[in-house]
Amino acid sequence: MTLALCLGLAATTTALAQPAPAPAATPNKVGIVAIQAAIASTNEGKKEFDTLQQRFAPKQNELKAQNDEIENLKKQLQAQSDKLSEDERANRVKTLETKQKSFQRSYDDFQTEAQQAEQEVVNRLGAKMMAVLEKYASAKGYSVILDVSSQATPVLWASQTTNITKELVDAYNAQSPAAPAAKPAGSAANKPSGAAGAAKP
Repeated sequence: MTLALCLGLAATTTALAQPAPAPAATPNKVGIVAIQAAIASTNEGKKEFDTLQQRFAPKQNELKAQNDEIENLKKQLQAQSDKLSEDERANRVKTLETKQKSFQRSYDDFQTEAQQAEQEVVNRLGAKMMAVLEKYASAKGYSVILDVSSQATPVLWASQTTNITKELVDAYNAQSPAAPAAKPAGSAANKPSGAAGAAKP
């Protein structure tokens, strides 16, 4: 065997022993979604939150009237304070404090009831939305979907092309069509959190 042939065989053996280059890794496909906005923007979500708004509107109006009365009593007391006797001033202050405590109790009860009702809707529709999200993400090849609803979400920047909120809303509506109810004037029904809250003084 010639030296050239031996070197050729050695080179061939060495080449065969080298592992094949690994295929280029497929980059993970990441998407972002504002899940609370998505839930509230679906046809079913709009209908549910409009219903809640109508349900709590009378209590909101009642609380507003109580708050307005308290504010008027404060202004009257301030304007007439130097003209009132000590007993009259004390009586008005006591009346004002009593009304304020009553208002605060009513307001807190209202907030608790409204938030519980909203959370029930969010939980119920959220379960449906998660099923839609899983199906959509699997079909589109997403590895990760991040919820950016909260400001505490650790996503500092993301391209708008990664935002699938609208696509999820469309996919949800296609699966669970529901005609949206007429939206009352001044409704905050598109807000999944605090939508039925009254303005606190």
